[in-house]
Amino acid sequence: MSVHSYSRCWLHLIWATRNRERMLFGEAARKVSDFLSQYAESKGIFVRVNYVNPEHVHALIDLPTRYSIEEVLKLLKGTSSHWINQNCLLRGKFFWGRGYGVFSVSQSTFAPVSRYISTQEEHHRRKSFWEEYESLVKHYGLKWVKEETVETVEDGLSPIPLPLDESRG
Repeated sequence: MSVHSYSRCWLHLIWATRNRERMLFGEAARKVSDFLSQYAESKGIFVRVNYVNPEHVHALIDLPTRYSIEEVLKLLKGTSSHWINQNCLLRGKFFWGRGYGVFSVSQSTFAPVSRYISTQEEHHRRKSFWEEYESLVKHYGLKWVKEETVETVEDGLSPIPLPLDESRG
């Protein structure tokens, strides 16, 4: 007798380019989107929809039982970054930024989230990436922490984090 595992775990993934630099336009964005879908499929990860914006990506996936969230993001970000560089899609070296957002999606909100991801271009005419990301974090009941960028110290010492400026949000 065989034992089967059944799972339906829709996740809305978001990640950004390093320093949120707007780099992925037109044909490059389309190629990255296609690559993400094909690569995910080869790893047994079902991507319902993804959209590559100039400085960030949205994807709606069904998380397979054999992967953790962190493993999926490492696969998608690491392999696509390598692929972008190997195929010279952009001038210079490309990197994804640190971190990501992952939000659970119920079966009842699956269709609206799919539409939201597929209409990113229109959506971002009204709202910036940071406004969008902050509102998603708050919508899911999480505390928004505005990140301060710290430059790397070249002398081998660890960087000292800058205090958050409370007046900016």
